[in-house]
Amino acid sequence: MSQFAMKELSLPAQFLVNTMDASTDPIAQFHAWMADASASEPNDPNAMSVATVTADGQPSVRILLLKGVENGAFQFFTNYESRKAGELVNGKAALCFHWKTLRRQVRVVGPVEKVPAAASDAYFGVRQRGSQIGAHASLQSQPLASRDVLVQAVADVEARYAEQDVPRPENWGGYQVIPSEIEFWLDQPYRLHDRFVFTRAGNGWQMQRLYP
Repeated sequence: MSQFAMKELSLPAQFLVNTMDASTDPIAQFHAWMADASASEPNDPNAMSVATVTADGQPSVRILLLKGVENGAFQFFTNYESRKAGELVNGKAALCFHWKTLRRQVRVVGPVEKVPAAASDAYFGVRQRGSQIGAHASLQSQPLASRDVLVQAVADVEARYAEQDVPRPENWGGYQVIPSEIEFWLDQPYRLHDRFVFTRAGNGWQMQRLYP
């Protein structure tokens, strides 16, 4: 037997979601599932995989934290000179949320763009001071000679802004994925999972159930 073989589990009735029971608004459905995850997940319910692709077609993925859904767009923040930012110049990204305790997953696909500078300023302003300092000190994704170099860079930034607020670096800010497709996945017994996908249709959405 494979070391990965697992016993099939039946789910409580409250986890059984039918298409007709689902919201016709995928953003509202996402908020409902995120609220459930916030109440059940032990750590970082807003953690998500962010998938990008290089200019030569090489996929790349990493875990980031969703920082908000504004006007239907999924927002996250990073260094604009990081590897992921370099791969986002093609204007496309995919997100994936997985909530193990709920046995649920959400996929989001769509164009990506930078958020307005005012939105980046607003979020940077509420970050912990240590994270603000780190945004200045870290040359994200660049080669680092040693941990000591990073520690010294942090100390230098701390000294520079010792008596003042830490401003947002020009090379740090937000992106937003504007979904063209949102898929909801719910674990069901015997791998007959429940899947329904929303795709953009003009100013609204079209919903379709999928085979598992």
